Amino acid sequence: MATLRQILDAKGNDVVSIEPNDSVYDAIKKMADKNIGSLVVMDGEKIVGIVTERHYARNVFLKGKASPTTLVKDIMSTRVICAWPDQSVEECMAVMTDKAVRHLPVLENKHLVGLVSIGDLVKSIISDQKFTIEQLERYIGG
Repeated sequence: MATLRQILDAKGNDVVSIEPNDSVYDAIKKMADKNIGSLVVMDGEKIVGIVTERHYARNVFLKGKASPTTLVKDIMSTRVICAWPDQSVEECMAVMTDKAVRHLPVLENKHLVGLVSIGDLVKSIISDQKFTIEQLERYIGG
């Protein structure tokens, strides 16, 4: 089964981040511009949180707060579950399910080297299954 390193090699290592004192408006705009659902919150080189569209919906929109005046640090999750490049897709799926998270920052030697989403992992699993099916069809077909 694939590892996160293989997924990152295919999709790239770009991670879009934001700072804790930036506004939620800036975070949502950045997510919309990049067509992504989360941002890693960085203080310099240190991961201090993660903010997602879900954080916005539940902690800003539904509470009637204003996006331009609410700071990322006020709605972000500081409990960031991370993964490592050599972890398997299955292992990370189990972690995501157990911890109810949809995004995993990937660290190598304590440095952020990428970010994977549940969608990235599902895509990898589907690709592996498709390959297996094709191989079995070839074997059966002679």
